[in-house]
Amino acid sequence: MDIDLQKLKDGDRRTLAKAITLIESSNPNHRKSANLLLDKIKNNPHDSMRIGISGSPGVGKSTFVETFGEYLISLGHKVAVLAIDPSSPIAGGSILGDKTQMEKLSQNKDAFIRPSPSSGTLGGVANKTKETIILCEVAGFDITLVETVGVGQSEHDVANIVDFFLLLILPGGGDQLQGIKKGILEFADLIVVNKEDLNSNLAKSTQQEYQNALRILSSDDQYQQVLTCSAEKNIGVQKIWEIAEKKLLARQVSGATEKNRTEQEIRWLDKLIIEGLQIKLKTDQDCQKSYNIALNQIRDKKSSAFESAQNILKLFFS
Repeated sequence: MDIDLQKLKDGDRRTLAKAITLIESSNPNHRKSANLLLDKIKNNPHDSMRIGISGSPGVGKSTFVETFGEYLISLGHKVAVLAIDPSSPIAGGSILGDKTQMEKLSQNKDAFIRPSPSSGTLGGVANKTKETIILCEVAGFDITLVETVGVGQSEHDVANIVDFFLLLILPGGGDQLQGIKKGILEFADLIVVNKEDLNSNLAKSTQQEYQNALRILSSDDQYQQVLTCSAEKNIGVQKIWEIAEKKLLARQVSGATEKNRTEQEIRWLDKLIIEGLQIKLKTDQDCQKSYNIALNQIRDKKSSAFESAQNILKLFFS
């Protein structure tokens, strides 16, 4: 699968879509081509902003992303949206319905929407999300919005590939606040109570609850803001961007963005090594044979998972 690099840099959508399909492929030949492509664009200069958007199911992520994306485009930006859909743990399939939910945005010439299956990956992102972001930037999209699964437990993976992380929550925060882990609140750059139009008083009380919680969690006077908005009615979106843009630009000027992306690259290295080892273990015939033997031994109570794992790893590294 050959990718015309010049067409990609010129922003050709079909070439971009083809390139993303290439890097997402598990075909060994495609992987080689993908590595060559990524090597060619690794030093491509770009000035971009990467924003992660997450929240529990039903919070209105897709509606927010569409409204937010349209607003950014009205300011002159080119926006790529990577919508990560949950994959079925049984069939492995994915609904991939976000593109149909963002009908207006998908028709905008300055927007590119790419649904991708999470394929069982934790952390609310797909395996190749980071590489896909780079491809979108090479194609001229200066803002990438990563809409995540919203798994709640491992959202730090999202924060590890973006420059700014926005957490959407629903009005009525009391019980919800108890269920949200401290870490998620701490690494969110901005928290937004969506669907303000349904109950303005409830949204404002939820805003206050979260602001008080952040004040308690913070060790200094610098803690995240909590805003309210209605993505459906396009209320509060401008204020959200004003805060996000101010933080993003300040980080770019101070060098914090570049430093953060370098640290993200190192963490991604570890992730890719583990992924590569898993693929190798599954494709190596001797390892597969040992794995099947280990399964039978565990079922027959002849071996433990720990002992079997050590034996397979010894075989693999020998």
